[in-house]
Amino acid sequence: MWSHDFVLDACANRQQLKWLTVVDEFTRESLAIDVAGSIRSARVIEVLAKLISVPGAPCYLRSDNGPEFVSAALLKWVVDRQIESVLTEPGKPWQNGTTESFNGKFRDECLAMEWFGNRIEAKVVIEDWLEHYNTVRPYSSLKYETPEAFGRKQPRGLLTGAIPN
Repeated sequence: MWSHDFVLDACANRQQLKWLTVVDEFTRESLAIDVAGSIRSARVIEVLAKLISVPGAPCYLRSDNGPEFVSAALLKWVVDRQIESVLTEPGKPWQNGTTESFNGKFRDECLAMEWFGNRIEAKVVIEDWLEHYNTVRPYSSLKYETPEAFGRKQPRGLLTGAIPN
Protein backbone atom coordinates (compact mmCIF):
# COMPACT_ATOMS: atom_id res chain seq x y z
CA MET A 1 0.00 0.00 0.00
CA TRP A 2 1.18 3.44 -0.91
CA SER A 3 -0.26 6.54 0.68
CA HIS A 4 -0.06 10.15 -0.37
CA ASP A 5 -0.88 13.55 1.03
CA PHE A 6 0.08 17.22 0.84
CA VAL A 7 2.26 19.47 2.99
CA LEU A 8 1.99 23.25 2.59
CA ASP A 9 4.75 25.81 3.10
CA ALA A 10 6.07 29.05 1.61
CA CYS A 11 9.39 30.42 0.39
CA ALA A 12 11.15 33.53 1.66
CA ASN A 13 9.95 35.28 -1.52
CA ARG A 14 6.34 34.37 -0.54
CA GLN A 15 5.92 31.77 -3.28
CA GLN A 16 3.56 29.08 -2.10
CA LEU A 17 4.96 25.57 -1.79
CA LYS A 18 2.72 22.54 -2.03
CA TRP A 19 4.48 19.24 -1.52
CA LEU A 20 2.95 15.96 -2.70
CA THR A 21 4.41 13.16 -0.58
CA VAL A 22 4.10 9.50 -1.57
CA VAL A 23 5.12 6.83 0.95
CA ASP A 24 5.28 3.03 0.77
CA GLU A 25 3.53 2.00 3.98
CA PHE A 26 5.37 -1.33 4.26
CA THR A 27 8.97 -0.18 3.76
CA ARG A 28 8.36 3.39 5.01
CA GLU A 29 10.29 4.56 1.93
CA SER A 30 9.40 7.98 0.62
CA LEU A 31 8.81 7.29 -3.05
CA ALA A 32 8.41 10.92 -4.07
CA ILE A 33 8.19 14.45 -2.80
CA ASP A 34 6.96 16.68 -5.61
CA VAL A 35 6.80 20.44 -5.18
CA ALA A 36 4.89 23.15 -7.02
CA GLY A 37 2.86 26.24 -6.24
CA SER A 38 -0.31 24.23 -6.67
CA ILE A 39 -0.81 20.58 -7.49
CA ARG A 40 -3.95 19.38 -9.19
CA SER A 41 -5.08 15.86 -9.98
CA ALA A 42 -3.27 15.79 -13.36
CA ARG A 43 0.04 16.39 -11.58
CA VAL A 44 -0.77 13.70 -8.99
CA ILE A 45 -1.42 11.27 -11.86
CA GLU A 46 1.85 12.27 -13.53
CA VAL A 47 3.85 11.61 -10.34
CA LEU A 48 2.11 8.27 -9.68
CA ALA A 49 2.51 7.14 -13.31
CA LYS A 50 6.22 7.82 -13.12
CA LEU A 51 6.48 5.87 -9.86
CA ILE A 52 4.70 2.76 -11.14
CA SER A 53 6.60 2.71 -14.42
CA VAL A 54 9.56 0.90 -12.85
CA PRO A 55 8.61 -1.37 -9.93
CA GLY A 56 4.93 -1.73 -10.78
CA ALA A 57 1.77 -0.54 -9.09
CA PRO A 58 0.80 -1.06 -5.47
CA CYS A 59 -2.34 -3.03 -4.64
CA TYR A 60 -3.78 -0.09 -2.69
CA LEU A 61 -3.41 3.68 -2.70
CA ARG A 62 -4.49 5.52 0.45
CA SER A 63 -5.36 9.21 0.66
CA ASP A 64 -7.69 11.65 2.30
CA ASN A 65 -10.74 13.05 0.54
CA GLY A 66 -9.01 16.13 -0.84
CA PRO A 67 -10.28 17.28 -4.25
CA GLU A 68 -7.01 16.31 -5.96
CA PHE A 69 -7.38 12.73 -4.70
CA VAL A 70 -11.07 12.17 -5.45
CA SER A 71 -11.18 13.77 -8.88
CA ALA A 72 -12.84 11.75 -11.63
CA ALA A 73 -9.58 11.70 -13.61
CA LEU A 74 -7.50 10.29 -10.74
CA LEU A 75 -10.13 7.74 -9.74
CA LYS A 76 -10.39 6.55 -13.38
CA TRP A 77 -6.61 6.33 -13.65
CA VAL A 78 -6.44 4.24 -10.46
CA VAL A 79 -9.24 1.89 -11.60
CA ASP A 80 -7.62 1.47 -15.05
CA ARG A 81 -4.46 0.25 -13.31
CA GLN A 82 -6.36 -2.13 -11.01
CA ILE A 83 -5.33 -0.24 -7.90
CA GLU A 84 -7.80 -0.13 -5.02
CA SER A 85 -8.46 3.36 -3.67
CA VAL A 86 -8.62 3.65 0.11
CA LEU A 87 -10.01 7.00 1.26
CA THR A 88 -9.74 8.07 4.87
CA GLU A 89 -12.74 9.55 6.61
CA PRO A 90 -12.78 13.36 6.91
CA GLY A 91 -11.23 14.57 10.15
CA LYS A 92 -9.49 11.24 10.89
CA PRO A 93 -5.80 11.71 9.95
CA TRP A 94 -4.80 8.64 12.00
CA GLN A 95 -6.35 6.51 9.25
CA ASN A 96 -3.40 7.64 7.11
CA GLY A 97 -0.90 7.28 9.96
CA THR A 98 2.19 6.32 7.96
CA THR A 99 1.97 9.37 5.74
CA GLU A 100 1.01 11.66 8.61
CA SER A 101 4.07 10.38 10.52
CA PHE A 102 6.28 10.88 7.47
CA ASN A 103 4.92 14.38 6.87
CA GLY A 104 5.63 15.25 10.50
CA LYS A 105 9.24 14.10 10.15
CA PHE A 106 9.52 15.95 6.84
CA ARG A 107 8.26 19.15 8.47
CA ASP A 108 10.33 18.79 11.68
CA GLU A 109 13.59 17.52 10.19
CA CYS A 110 13.62 19.46 6.95
CA LEU A 111 11.09 22.22 6.39
CA ALA A 112 11.46 23.69 9.90
CA MET A 113 15.25 23.75 9.46
CA GLU A 114 15.33 25.45 6.05
CA TRP A 115 14.35 28.84 4.68
CA PHE A 116 13.96 28.43 0.93
CA GLY A 117 14.64 31.40 -1.32
CA ASN A 118 12.50 29.97 -4.12
CA ARG A 119 10.97 26.73 -5.42
CA ILE A 120 14.11 25.66 -7.29
CA GLU A 121 16.19 25.88 -4.13
CA ALA A 122 13.46 24.03 -2.23
CA LYS A 123 13.46 21.22 -4.80
CA VAL A 124 17.25 20.76 -4.57
CA VAL A 125 17.30 20.76 -0.76
CA ILE A 126 14.39 18.31 -0.58
CA GLU A 127 16.03 15.89 -3.02
CA ASP A 128 19.06 15.75 -0.71
CA TRP A 129 16.88 15.30 2.38
CA LEU A 130 14.86 12.56 0.66
CA GLU A 131 18.04 10.66 -0.23
CA HIS A 132 19.19 10.91 3.40
CA TYR A 133 15.78 9.83 4.74
CA ASN A 134 15.62 6.74 2.51
CA THR A 135 19.25 5.60 2.59
CA VAL A 136 20.92 6.90 5.78
CA ARG A 137 18.30 7.51 8.48
CA PRO A 138 17.33 4.28 10.31
CA TYR A 139 13.68 3.71 11.15
CA SER A 140 12.79 2.15 14.52
CA SER A 141 9.83 0.14 13.20
CA LEU A 142 12.17 -1.43 10.60
CA LYS A 143 14.52 -2.71 13.32
CA TYR A 144 16.72 0.35 12.80
CA GLU A 145 17.30 -0.28 9.13
CA THR A 146 16.84 2.38 6.48
CA PRO A 147 13.74 2.11 4.29
CA GLU A 148 15.92 1.33 1.27
CA ALA A 149 17.84 -1.46 3.03
CA PHE A 150 14.63 -2.96 4.40
CA GLY A 151 12.95 -2.82 0.99
CA ARG A 152 15.87 -4.54 -0.75
CA LYS A 153 15.38 -7.58 1.51
CA GLN A 154 11.73 -8.04 0.53
CA PRO A 155 10.53 -10.24 -2.36
CA ARG A 156 9.51 -8.11 -5.36
CA GLY A 157 5.93 -9.44 -5.45
CA LEU A 158 5.46 -8.55 -1.79
CA LEU A 159 6.34 -4.93 -2.44
CA THR A 160 4.37 -4.42 -5.64
CA GLY A 161 1.49 -6.84 -5.21
CA ALA A 162 2.66 -8.30 -8.53
CA ILE A 163 0.19 -6.15 -10.46
CA PRO A 164 1.49 -5.50 -13.99
CA ASN A 165 1.75 -1.90 -15.23
